[in-house]
Amino acid sequence: MQEYGKTVIIYTERLYMREMNPDDYDALYAVLADSDIMQHYPYTFDEERVKNWIKRNMNRYLKDGFGLWAVCLKDTGEMIGDCGLTLQNINGEMLPEIGYHIRKDHQRMGYAKEAAGAVRDWAFRNTDYPMLYSYCKYTNEPSYRTAESIGMHFECEYPDEANGITHVSSISREEWIKLIR
Repeated sequence: MQEYGKTVIIYTERLYMREMNPDDYDALYAVLADSDIMQHYPYTFDEERVKNWIKRNMNRYLKDGFGLWAVCLKDTGEMIGDCGLTLQNINGEMLPEIGYHIRKDHQRMGYAKEAAGAVRDWAFRNTDYPMLYSYCKYTNEPSYRTAESIGMHFECEYPDEANGITHVSSISREEWIKLIR
């Protein structure tokens, strides 16, 4: 599927998610360089980190067939954040993780839940992973509440250098099948 000359991966009721590219720098900078949004992240992004974030995800699309995608409003095409599937080191193991960041003026509108739920469905339909995870700093309650809102449950917490303590949520393929029935 093509939208605005870019590959669209997922459509939802109000959103679509597509591969990000260097043209998304300004929109992504508005999200990742916002200290309020990134307060639970080890750092707030500067220009170089945002550019590298885009490059890293473009490489993931080629290598893994997925990555964090640009979250765009269906009505306007405006990019309001990112959401997708990446392989992350979670307590020493590389696991499939659903991550999301939504611009501050679009938070608390259900966009993260809508995007993350669609990514969960895409991942179980398009990969063989038996489990999906989301992880965050243990103080990032909005993030793990979003994970819970798409059917994930508390998996564990563990100490780590970046977060102090990392909170992990998960959902199995079997749990997902029961959820969508």
